[in-house]
Amino acid sequence: MALHLTINSNNPPFGALLAAELVKSSVSVSVEEGKETSMRVTDKVLFSDVNSIARYLARVAPALGLYGSNLLEQTEVDHWLEFSAKRLSVPAQLDSAVQELDSALSLRTFLVGNSLTLADLCAWAALKGNGAWQQQLSQNRAPGHVKRWYSFLGTQAAFKSVGSKWATTAVQQNGVSSEKKQDVGKFVELPGAEIGKVVVRFPPEASGYLHIGHAKAALLNQHYQVNFKGKLIMRFDDTNPEKEKEDFEKVILEDLSLLQIHPDQFTYTSDHFDLILKLAEKMLHEDKAYIDNTPAEQMKQEREQRIASHNRSNSVEKNLQMWEEMKKGSEYGQTCCMRAKIDMNSNNGCLRDPTMYRCKNQPHPRTGSKYKVYPTYDFACPIVDSVEGVSHALRTTEYHDRDEQFYWFIEALGIRKPHIWEYARLNLNNTLLSKRKLTWFVDQGFVEGWDDPRFPTVRGVLRRGMTVEGLKQFIAAQGGSRSVVNMEWDKIWAFNKKVIDPVAPRYTALLKDEVVPVNIPAASEEYKEVAKHPKNAEVGVKPVWYGPRVLVEGGDAETFKEGETVTFINWGNIDITKIHRDASGRIVSLDGQLNLENRDYKKTTKITWLTETPRAPLVPTVCVIYDHLITKPVLGKEDNFKDYINKNSKIEERMLGDPCLKDLKRGDIIQLQRRGFYICDQPYEPISPNSCKESPCVLLFIPDGHTKEMPTAGSKEKSKAEASKKGVKVQAQSPSHPAPSTLPPAGQEDPAALLSRITAQGEAVRDLKAKKAPKEEIDAAVKQLLALKAEFKQKTGLDYKPDMAPPNPAATQTAPASSPASSCPFETVSQQGELVRKLKTEKAPKDQIDAAVKQLLALKAEFKQKTGLD
Repeated sequence: MALHLTINSNNPPFGALLAAELVKSSVSVSVEEGKETSMRVTDKVLFSDVNSIARYLARVAPALGLYGSNLLEQTEVDHWLEFSAKRLSVPAQLDSAVQELDSALSLRTFLVGNSLTLADLCAWAALKGNGAWQQQLSQNRAPGHVKRWYSFLGTQAAFKSVGSKWATTAVQQNGVSSEKKQDVGKFVELPGAEIGKVVVRFPPEASGYLHIGHAKAALLNQHYQVNFKGKLIMRFDDTNPEKEKEDFEKVILEDLSLLQIHPDQFTYTSDHFDLILKLAEKMLHEDKAYIDNTPAEQMKQEREQRIASHNRSNSVEKNLQMWEEMKKGSEYGQTCCMRAKIDMNSNNGCLRDPTMYRCKNQPHPRTGSKYKVYPTYDFACPIVDSVEGVSHALRTTEYHDRDEQFYWFIEALGIRKPHIWEYARLNLNNTLLSKRKLTWFVDQGFVEGWDDPRFPTVRGVLRRGMTVEGLKQFIAAQGGSRSVVNMEWDKIWAFNKKVIDPVAPRYTALLKDEVVPVNIPAASEEYKEVAKHPKNAEVGVKPVWYGPRVLVEGGDAETFKEGETVTFINWGNIDITKIHRDASGRIVSLDGQLNLENRDYKKTTKITWLTETPRAPLVPTVCVIYDHLITKPVLGKEDNFKDYINKNSKIEERMLGDPCLKDLKRGDIIQLQRRGFYICDQPYEPISPNSCKESPCVLLFIPDGHTKEMPTAGSKEKSKAEASKKGVKVQAQSPSHPAPSTLPPAGQEDPAALLSRITAQGEAVRDLKAKKAPKEEIDAAVKQLLALKAEFKQKTGLDYKPDMAPPNPAATQTAPASSPASSCPFETVSQQGELVRKLKTEKAPKDQIDAAVKQLLALKAEFKQKTGLD
C-alpha cells in the first residue's frame, strides 16, 4: 500500500513528517509539497488533520510502538496529541504549557512509556515550529527538563533529517531567523548514532594514575553511553608488557569509581592476542606486511626521508622465516619488527609503513611468557574496536593523522568499520600531564604523592575540592569541540563553584597570629541558632556564640576609628568606643558597646568575628593554599620544565576556627566567610592519650574561578586602601596572599602588552561601576587607567582608542625592550582569542566584542608577518 502525503511548505507539519520518516521502512510513503497538508489513503479517504495523519501512520506500522503498547499508553498518547495542538501551539498558553511539559519530563526520557511515541513527535514538532520557543532556547531561558528532552530528540536521525530539511521556512514564518536558532548542543554530531546501538570505549594504559585529560575522555564516553542508552567498555590497553603494572589497574578502576563512571563491560587488549597474531600473519601471507631488521634510528630517518627499507621487497617466505625468529624471541628476532606495507611516499607520516609488531622477551602480567611478540597500539586498536562491537571510537585530535592508518588496517583485514569521532585534548596552562614528569615530582619529594592537590590527577583535583558534578558540567560545556586551545584552570573552577556555592555551609576562621580582642561588657554569654547558608534553609542551622570577649581580624581592627559603628555579621551593630595600642602603635585590644537597636547596615563595615568562651572552644585550624607547580603558562618544546618549578606553591596559615569546625568530616566542603571555599582534608581530633596533642582541622582552599583579588579581612575600608595603593589586581594567588605583580617594570613593556593592560583596566573600571562599588574605589581604578593611557602615549606618540590595533614597535618613539608578549606572538594571539571567547560568553556589549575581535585579527596578521604562517 502506497501513501501520499502532501504538505504546506510554509507551515510544515513536523509531527506528520516525523511519523512518515519513522515508518518509511515498513510502509511506502511519498511526500510532496502543495498548498494544503493532507494524506490520501484511498480515492475516498483523505486526512487533513495533522494528528489524524500521525495516528494513521503509527497504526499501519504497529511494530514500532509509536501509538503505545497498550490501552493506557494509547490514552496518554491521545492526551499529549491534544495538548500539543491546543496548548503548545497557542502563543498565549506557551509558557504555562512548557512548564507543564517540564514537570512531566522531570523523571522521564520519553513522554509515554520507555520508548519514542507520537506524544514525543507531536510535542517536539509543536516546539520546533514555534518562534517564541526558539527565542527561549537562544536566550537560555528554556526550562531544564524540556530543553534536555528537546535537544536529545533533535540528535536522532529522523528528527535531524526532518528538521534540517523543513525547519528554516517554519522558523522564519514565526519571525525568528533560522540563523539565530540556539545550537542545541555540541554532542549532536555523533555520526550514525542510534538509540540503544551506540557502543563506546575508554582504553587507558595501566601504567599510571588517571589525570584530568583522561577524565574528560571517560566522561565524554559516558555522556554518549547514557544519552544513547548504549554500552561503555572499559578496556585496559596492555600491549606493552614493559609498562603494564597490575597495581595501576586497581588504581584506574578506583579513579573511575571516584568519577562515578560505571562501565558495562571490562576487557583487555590481551584478551585478543591470539586473534591479532592470526590477522598479522594473514597480512604477511597477503604481502600487506613485511619483517624489517633495520636499526630503529636508521628506520626513523628513512621514514622521515621517505626511503623504503631494503626489506620491503622481501618474499613472503623470507618474511615468514624472520617472523618465526621474532616469535621465538631469538637474538636475531629481537632486532626485527613487523611493518605494514602502506605508502612510503605519503605526505602523512603515519602511513609510511608503521610498525605492527615488536619482539620483547619480557613476560606479560596476564599472558606470562606465552608470547615473545606484542602488537603496537595502532595495530591492535582497530582490530579490538571492531571485534568488541565499538560503534564510535572517540579520540583526541592529536590522533588525526593516525585515523587514515586506522581505517587502512580495517580495510586491509576486511573487518567491521567503527566510526572515529574526534574531540579536542584538554590543555591547561601551568600544567604537566606527562606521566614521566609527574613521576619525577613524586620521586623528588616536591609533592606528597599522586593525590597531591597541585597535581592534575583525578585524585589530586578531587582532593582539592573539585566535584564530579562540576567536572561533568565543564566537560558538557566543552562537548565534542575540536578547537584546541590552552585553558586556564579558572574556567573549570568556575563551573565547580556553581555546584558548591548553593550548598556549602558558611563558617568563620581568623588568622591566629593577627586576632585582636574586643571587650563588650554588656554582652551576655549565650548562643543562638543561625542558618548555615543565607539562601538555602535546607543546609541547616548552626550555633553562634555571643559573649563579652570576642576576637576580630587584625586587618579589620586597623581600619576602625573610635566612635565608628561596625556590623558584626550574624550579631548586629556594635560601636567601637576605644582603641588600645602598644608602644609601637599596634592595636592590642578594642572596647565596644552593643548598638543592636540600630539596624542600619547600609554604610557600615561588615566583619567576621568569633567569641572566646570555654563553653565553645575555638578549633585550631590550618588553611592550606596551593599555587601552580609550574610558573610558565605554556612550556615550549625547548623548555626544561625543571627551570620553571614554583618552589613556593604551598602556603599554610594557622587559624582559629568556628567551634562547629570540630564536626567536619574529610571531604566536607564549606565556605569560610570572606575567605572563600575550602574542603576538609583532615578532620579535627581532640587531644590523644598517646601523643598528648590535638590534631588541627586542615582545610584546603578551593579556587572558584575569580580573576580578581579577594580581600583578606574583607572590610570595605581595607579594600579601598588597597585599591588606592595598588590599583585593581588582575589575578589572585590566594585569598589572603595576593600574588606579586608579574608585569614588567615601567619602560620595559612593549606597546602591545601595555594596550592589553589598558583594556583589562578599562574592564575593571566598568565592572566596578556596574557593581556600584564605593566612589573611592572607582576613582582609584580610573586614576590607574589614566596613568596607563598616559604611559601608552608617551611610548607610542598615539592617543589610546578602544578599537585600535597594537602599534608596530618599530614605529614607536622609544623602542621598548622585548617582553614575553612580544617574544611569543602565538601566545599573544591565543590570549586575545581567549578574551574574545570570554566576552562572547559573558554577552558583553557588541562594540566591546568588535574591538577585541579587531585586535585579534591585527595580532593574527602580525603573527603571519613574523612567521609566514597562518
